[in-house]
Amino acid sequence: MTEVPVMPLHMQRARFDPVEALAQARENEGVTKVVTPFGQPAYLVTRYEDVREVLADPTRFSNQRSEAYPPPGAASVSKEELADMRAGQLLGMDPPDHSRLRRMLTPEFTVRRMRRLEPRIAEIVDAALDDLENSGKPADLVSHFALPVPSLVICELLGVPYADRAEFQHRSSRQLDMSLPIEERLALGREGRAYMASLVARAQADPGEDMLGMLVREHGDDLSAAELVGIASLLLIAGHETTSNMLGLGTLALLRHPEQLAAVRDDPSQVEPAVEELLRWLSIVHSGMPRTTTTEVEIAGQTIPAGQLLVLALPAANRDPALVAEPDRLDISRGAPGHVAFGHGVHHCLGAPLARMEMRLAFPALLRRFPDLALAVPYDEIDFRAYHVVYGLHSLPITW
Repeated sequence: MTEVPVMPLHMQRARFDPVEALAQARENEGVTKVVTPFGQPAYLVTRYEDVREVLADPTRFSNQRSEAYPPPGAASVSKEELADMRAGQLLGMDPPDHSRLRRMLTPEFTVRRMRRLEPRIAEIVDAALDDLENSGKPADLVSHFALPVPSLVICELLGVPYADRAEFQHRSSRQLDMSLPIEERLALGREGRAYMASLVARAQADPGEDMLGMLVREHGDDLSAAELVGIASLLLIAGHETTSNMLGLGTLALLRHPEQLAAVRDDPSQVEPAVEELLRWLSIVHSGMPRTTTTEVEIAGQTIPAGQLLVLALPAANRDPALVAEPDRLDISRGAPGHVAFGHGVHHCLGAPLARMEMRLAFPALLRRFPDLALAVPYDEIDFRAYHVVYGLHSLPITW
């Protein structure tokens, strides 16, 4: 039997909350030495202002892995395959390479572009609610609603066949499961890239109106096939894993706060602030990419030499009293301005406008369709995804 790893401090949760030890690290030293799940020594940055400073400065804090910190499992990967794995992966790049790719994608994720998608997203939400209702109660909100909505949206946006969703959802979920052996997750990554390579080849032969087609038509001379595969793979995984877990976990959070649930259901003006507060309070992305110091730096009064790995504790930063008063209390009325759930700086989440729109449409539509929405099992039986890079729920049994 494979031994389940102990998660690093920044990934440890007590259901909705970061563990107490993480809050203590923020309140005491601010930066603490940890070991990553792959045995690498790192400094864990926990305070809001310090996390923002690191995120804002790609010059001193690099996203590109140094030779001292190769990707997990890299010893078993050839140099050629490693180059393919890195191609198009914006999260592992610094400017100007990052800027070149980001500039090509940004027009597809503007707020104006998202507004054009709003009617179609509303249709997708309503269809998923029909499916949920027709499935009969009790039902699993994750499999009938939280996962299908963002999956179909990103499939249509990218040009990925929705019929393939079960395959890529299963694959990406296991890729992000830190309890699985690295060899298995590397194999899943290879499968994912091979699948996306077939879609890229199809788009190159006959570019459609979707994002893959746009990239081939408008930037085909500037992007290699490996870069197209990397970009599309990143968008596919990020586009459904993050929003689906926000929808599932966010619904559970509202069910645990009935007055706030009623406000989201009944008062349209409360929906956008609620989405921001849920993003802050839940912080489903534990840390984002590790950074490497390119020079000696000082964080929280500690001197950190060049060439050191930094891990950012986003849940700790978003629960910092320096950001909001009573940070451990969910309060949708405050809207949580300035949170770092989407990151900050040049790597601020490209898909943030899309994710916000999906949540802004999905939460009130769900709560209005099922005004008596309730858990179908006791709260302490809910199964949280304790070992995943993206926090969330395995399932959410509901009734109405």
